[in-house]
Amino acid sequence: MMNKFMSFLGLQEEEEVVERERIDNHDDQDNETSPFEQRKQPAKGNNIVSIHSQKNVRVILNEPRSYEEAQDIADHLRSRRSVVVNLQRVRSDQAVRIVDFLSGTIYALNGGISKLGPNIFLCTPDSVEIQGAITEMLADEQDYKKMR
Repeated sequence: MMNKFMSFLGLQEEEEVVERERIDNHDDQDNETSPFEQRKQPAKGNNIVSIHSQKNVRVILNEPRSYEEAQDIADHLRSRRSVVVNLQRVRSDQAVRIVDFLSGTIYALNGGISKLGPNIFLCTPDSVEIQGAITEMLADEQDYKKMR
């Protein structure tokens, strides 16, 4: 149960979860008691959880050079990692295609996307909440000049 919770929060690698589930399933088959009976038995010593036991959360920095690299970014999102995407080195038509692809991926994963700057985006899975906004400096400068 704890493995699933840690995986849901993105604090555990998928490979570790799969391996631990295999071990848990193997152990469950070896036990003579049913899972229902196991739940009724009080857990001894499992009531304390260390705050510092969380694994470091990774943020991936990605600077794609072509549309084909968008799938790599989507794979990181599927693995519940946040990705900062810098699209300054691709043509504008390719950048639009990448953002469209990532928007669809993020929608399917219930994640979020925020613009951090010109052609720089933060893509997050559903386990990460984005708060606040960064305004574009160019738009602010133009508005400031108009007010003068």
